[in-house]
Amino acid sequence: MTPDVAAAAERLRPHVRRTPSWRTEVDGRPVVFKLEHLQLTGSFKLRGALNALLTAGSPDRVVTASGGNHGLGVAQAAQLLGVQATVFVPVSAPEGKVRRIEAAGAKLIRHGDTYAEAVLAARRTPGFYVEAYNDPIVIAGQGTVAAEVVADVPEVDVIAVAVGGGGLAAGTALASGRPTVAVEPERCCALHHALVAGEPVDAEVDSVSASALGATRVGEVPFGVLSSHPVTSVLVSDAETLSARDRLWEEFRLAVEPAAAVPFAAWLAGEVPGELPCVVLCGANTDWTP
Repeated sequence: MTPDVAAAAERLRPHVRRTPSWRTEVDGRPVVFKLEHLQLTGSFKLRGALNALLTAGSPDRVVTASGGNHGLGVAQAAQLLGVQATVFVPVSAPEGKVRRIEAAGAKLIRHGDTYAEAVLAARRTPGFYVEAYNDPIVIAGQGTVAAEVVADVPEVDVIAVAVGGGGLAAGTALASGRPTVAVEPERCCALHHALVAGEPVDAEVDSVSASALGATRVGEVPFGVLSSHPVTSVLVSDAETLSARDRLWEEFRLAVEPAAAVPFAAWLAGEVPGELPCVVLCGANTDWTP
């Protein structure tokens, strides 16, 4: 199945925020920030989750596993549609994300030390399982972020996004018609390892961004998209990420979680080309202090 971003955009329009694309300058260089951290639930994940539920005909009971943001997206999507959601998270999930999932009305179950262990438990639970990234329908929903960027600022010539399981990056590659810079932490880079190996492989997860980008293996569906589109893989350190996060606050009063600052860190390091690149700030779900 080919992800249909245009259909997803029509489906989601009544339910999600069209977040701003803000053109500005940093260090004398032009850049566009896609302020997706202002989305309902504070993350792009609502788009893919809601697209999956709407496409499935609003099933009575849904279940998923998440490091935090996807679970919150599913919980909010279920609440919007009046269905019950159960969300499994690893015991290490940040309290800020856990608190928001429960506040959205989902039943929350802590299980396992890793996201992969939470997934195994969730898949044994009755209900419609909502994939975090390895699903064309979810990818189409995430692609609406880039579709908005292109519509709002057509001069944008490259888009940089953070990568965990690959759903947002794949949606961006499909929807934008522009080169995609896929940015990951140095010790949390499943896509980078997959591109080197030529197929999805297991990767270590050890980063300040792990709660959002902690997939141990990139999804086969997004990998198929990313390996057939113009995508550049870039790695950044945790120090660069935290510095970029703090700079977004100090200069622009944009409070994002570390994962959302990963592509900005790559841009600051000169790893994102283009005359007018866009940096997607994808989430703000953290108990944040500069």
